[in-house]
Amino acid sequence: MNQTELYVSLDIGSSSVKVLIGEMANGTLNVIGVGNVKSNGIRKGAIVDIDATVQSIKKAIDQAERMIGMSINEVVLGIPANQAMLQHVKGVVAVNSENREITDEDLERVIDSAQVMSIPPERELVNLVPKQFIVDHLDEIKDPRGMIGIRLEMDGTMLTTSKTILHNVLRCVERAGLQIREIYMQPLASGYFALSEDEKNHGTAFIDIGGGSTTIGIFQDGHLTNISVLPVGGDHLTKDLSIVLKTPTEQAEKIKHQYGHAFYDDASDDELFEVPVIGADIKEQYSQRYISEIIGVRLEELFELVLEEFYRMGIQDLPGGVVITGGVAKLEGLSQLARHILQTRVRLYTPEYIGVREPGYATAVGLIRYAHKEDQFFNRLGGNALGQSKKAEQSTATPKKQKQSNPKDEDKESVMGKARKFIDKFFE
Repeated sequence: MNQTELYVSLDIGSSSVKVLIGEMANGTLNVIGVGNVKSNGIRKGAIVDIDATVQSIKKAIDQAERMIGMSINEVVLGIPANQAMLQHVKGVVAVNSENREITDEDLERVIDSAQVMSIPPERELVNLVPKQFIVDHLDEIKDPRGMIGIRLEMDGTMLTTSKTILHNVLRCVERAGLQIREIYMQPLASGYFALSEDEKNHGTAFIDIGGGSTTIGIFQDGHLTNISVLPVGGDHLTKDLSIVLKTPTEQAEKIKHQYGHAFYDDASDDELFEVPVIGADIKEQYSQRYISEIIGVRLEELFELVLEEFYRMGIQDLPGGVVITGGVAKLEGLSQLARHILQTRVRLYTPEYIGVREPGYATAVGLIRYAHKEDQFFNRLGGNALGQSKKAEQSTATPKKQKQSNPKDEDKESVMGKARKFIDKFFE
């Protein structure tokens, strides 16, 4: 299949808002546009200021649009894992066709039947992920379409989140003038492609260390089985440096990136650098080892909290080890410190695509690849995330082109997520 599909992902984080425009052709991602701006109005992964968040989204979208000269219509949205819950579900239907061949319609009906179970009023369904399909008691089937059977079952995992958190994110995206193509829980999308097949099967912890929080996703038997969020992230390292060194926050952020080191034993004690002091014209001199001591204390605390989460989840062994990503993952010495505290194998994940070769882009990349994987499975290819060119838009003075609905689009409606339905419910 040589058809090229265009996707736009939106990753709203505590420290930055990232927009990625990507082409998917023959299973390969080609990044053609990137927007990355400092986020305002978000704390610990949750939105605390709607207007500020909307402005951050608009700036990131504008950056990406300028790179390709076209307007963005719709996005694949990542939802933070704050207050997320996983629940096992099961669907059962009778095969409809006369010849007992399982079709797309049967697949959709069995997935819909798994959503019948009641969800508390304060929670909302985000994703329903099939684990296996069962045809007449024959299990471990990945795709039952084309098989002959009488009874079709599905075992799956339902991912739900707080209705308030989801409502606020959707409100911000709507006010930014965007439509939503799909919605996915962030660790589900990023972890699925950050981990190898063996890591997902054997049992691996996927840890995304962001600006305001750290998300833990546990993958076992090829599927996401646990999610947890810790209220500690890279912003805490910056704040610690700012307080101890008595320097402005902006300066502390630069020092963290330029001279930061997570593992004290490997940090350099030879080279000194100057740091401006708040309220004074003087500059103090520090070594990388001194900085490392400040950073290391906070990261040790973080990894101790990770161990406590493993214990709370009942995880005693991780044969696949730990995979770390997120903005803090590029900090020198992080893997050594993580191995020392967690006492297991540690690997850092960085997307290998031109323009986004930083661990902070793991979620934005994962959202595009996960959306494409689902579109292939459910035969939903053919959407267009981009509108007219920016020049044409300006000359006609028309707003961003909105996606028009037609019967063909209705056939492609997402079976998983059902995003548009509950968006309409929220905003009607």
